[in-house]
Amino acid sequence: MKFGVVLPGGTAPEQVEQAVLAEQSGWDGVFVWEAASGVDAWSLLAAMAVVTTRVRLGTMLTPLPWRRPWKVASQVATVDQLSNGRAVLGIGVGAVTDDLPLTGETTDLRERAAMMDDGIDLMRTLWAGGTSHHGPHYDYKVERDDPAEVGRPVQDRVPIWVVAVWPRPKSLRRVLKCDGVIPGHGGGPDEMRAMRAWLVERGAPEDLDILTEGETPGDDPAAARAQVAPWADAGCTWWMETRWELPHHSPERMREIRARIAAGPPA
Repeated sequence: MKFGVVLPGGTAPEQVEQAVLAEQSGWDGVFVWEAASGVDAWSLLAAMAVVTTRVRLGTMLTPLPWRRPWKVASQVATVDQLSNGRAVLGIGVGAVTDDLPLTGETTDLRERAAMMDDGIDLMRTLWAGGTSHHGPHYDYKVERDDPAEVGRPVQDRVPIWVVAVWPRPKSLRRVLKCDGVIPGHGGGPDEMRAMRAWLVERGAPEDLDILTEGETPGDDPAAARAQVAPWADAGCTWWMETRWELPHHSPERMREIRARIAAGPPA
């Protein structure tokens, strides 16, 4: 199992400093959440890429149907180049909540899911050096191939982790063309074990990434390891240390996340 930390927020300089601290403290990945406004996730990851050398860097997560997929492909490729092949893209359909700005984004769930499928295919085409994509939602073509050449990622295949809900087959089948699954709507280790078996039976690789998340105590390593162990036994490959509650920008929150990062992962 690998261990990532999802930064709860703060200014761009604060979060870049937290990423450096995470690498120094033994974490395997640093992830940022992509809000409707505020500190830009991909600019932030690009800054992290040039001051770190080892940790994976990505979003948790990008609401792909509300982004232009060719732009996301460019942002991911840029971070991948700057980090020498450490970018990860976490995606979902986007959560329709009361604080979603009224900016005209599609809110119908089926349409968002279809847009995400088409967006995945478009991004894969561009990362492979292609210059055109003609799908049900996106019709994209560039006349010159030099931007496609210089804009390719370092990795042969940038990992895409996608939200899926067990045991919904339509949601889970999307995982089969991605590289990892972000389980939605909870579930325990038994559900994760069953989901992995279902996916592998249908062609998913044995090393498919399966994420789980939670809060572990930094001051009690034994308790932290005991909390994580059942998830590792169930086949989860990444533990995401999260701090979703409380104000994300308060000095108290910044001290709290720094202390937890510095204590190291629950390995």
